[in-house]
Amino acid sequence: MQKEDYYIVLGVERSASPDDVKRAYRKLALKYHPDKNPDDKQAEAKFKIAAEAYEVISDPAKRKRYDQFGHEGLRGGDSRGFGNFEDIFDAFGDIFGGGGSGGSIFEDFFGGGRSQTEKRGASLRCDISLEFKEVATGIEKTIEITKRDFCEECRGTGARKGTSPVSCPYCKGKGEIHQRQGFFTIRTTCPKCQGNGKIIETPCKKCNGHGVYPKKSNIKVQVPAGIEDGVRLRVTGQGESGANGAHPGDLYCDIHIKPHPIFKRQDYDIICEFPITFTQAALGCEIEVPTILGKLRKVRIPAGMQSDDIISVKGEGFPHVRGYGVGNLLVHVVVETPTKLTPRQEELLREFAESEHKNVTPKRKSFFQKVKKLF
Repeated sequence: MQKEDYYIVLGVERSASPDDVKRAYRKLALKYHPDKNPDDKQAEAKFKIAAEAYEVISDPAKRKRYDQFGHEGLRGGDSRGFGNFEDIFDAFGDIFGGGGSGGSIFEDFFGGGRSQTEKRGASLRCDISLEFKEVATGIEKTIEITKRDFCEECRGTGARKGTSPVSCPYCKGKGEIHQRQGFFTIRTTCPKCQGNGKIIETPCKKCNGHGVYPKKSNIKVQVPAGIEDGVRLRVTGQGESGANGAHPGDLYCDIHIKPHPIFKRQDYDIICEFPITFTQAALGCEIEVPTILGKLRKVRIPAGMQSDDIISVKGEGFPHVRGYGVGNLLVHVVVETPTKLTPRQEELLREFAESEHKNVTPKRKSFFQKVKKLF
């Protein structure tokens, strides 16, 4: 099924400013928010597609690719998609008033938003450095991080083994206090249980009653071939564990590609600057060009090759992230001028130079004709 244009989804022009885009999304989020539309599948779908559209159009780099290539330009993992509401609330906490709960902009209508017991674990960020060659093949990286993880001793309850949390007597297990002022009821987080609805009388010694504790973890991250520098990978559920058994946060991995001494990147093509001699360029020759995977490819240099000309070697670039093509190796030919000549070489070049005065090359002839017209 063809996706609807993101600008149409948000109801903005393609020239809309970032503030216009943010306002449009906030309006849609208010309209289709799940708290306002319980058990409404159509509203749920519109809420998710609006978030997906905002995630792309609010990011300058993704917006540029989308404007150029449409949805096809996002096939490299640039548009994350959202599996559930918590993903959206976590990603756009600033739109919903902070905290990642997503309920704060509705507190005036529905009273208090979501319970603290449902709060996800914190998301984490790390950096992954890749060699140029690893981009061509894809790689699995193991990341070691220290994060607050699920406490096995108390099974995440925070209470010492053999005991259990008890209902908070102050809020009677509701996690919030209701205070009536005139026609209005103000709901605030319970100061005794901090919104959990339960208190721990005998804390677990291992986690001090938190249900989580700092722990070193090795996390495997699959880095796809063809990934670009600066891309952020999201590893779902590998952030910190949530309190009281709530869902864990995510791990965001920022990709950094190390420069290569020979190769450079241009989209999915690889550029290799290859020096040749004056005689090779003039007479033509066959050269062996290195590829990113270490093998050599024979390339024919035609006679009369000019400096800065490009020869394309098909299929020796980076794979497209989604697997629908491979870039090329672009051999950038640079003709080197000799700086040290033997007497015999100099003699031969002088003879060649004398012959050039009698046989003016096409480019030189055209240049001097232009000079005559100017002066």
